[in-house]
Amino acid sequence: GHLTVEWMEYVAKRLEQSPVSVFAVVEFYTMFKTEPMGKHHIQLCRTLSCTLRGAEDMQDVVERKLGIGPGEKTPDGTFSFELVECLGSCGTAPMMRMDNRYFENLTAEKLGRILDACKQGRDPANEDTNR
Repeated sequence: GHLTVEWMEYVAKRLEQSPVSVFAVVEFYTMFKTEPMGKHHIQLCRTLSCTLRGAEDMQDVVERKLGIGPGEKTPDGTFSFELVECLGSCGTAPMMRMDNRYFENLTAEKLGRILDACKQGRDPANEDTNR
């Protein structure tokens, strides 16, 4: 899930690098985390294709329904949320990745159903339709 300071220091020692070199790599790449993420980690694409097709509206849905903004986690640890660069699905924008699944062609209603399913312990893939 995440890299502690102790693990980064261990890696630095094993690679015969300075700890600051390892810390810099961990901070640069978004796939490395320094804190535990929520049970459901939402990564909402914010690049041009998604923005033009409504990513900002999707961000509003997440913030309103979960009460958290980018870089935050719900107090119960169920959800964490971040804005990310291109997830490589520009033709099906706006989109997000959650729990290593892509959710594409998002609308406010569809995203709301996906989040509600997670809150209720249901598989969010069953809500991934354009009803």
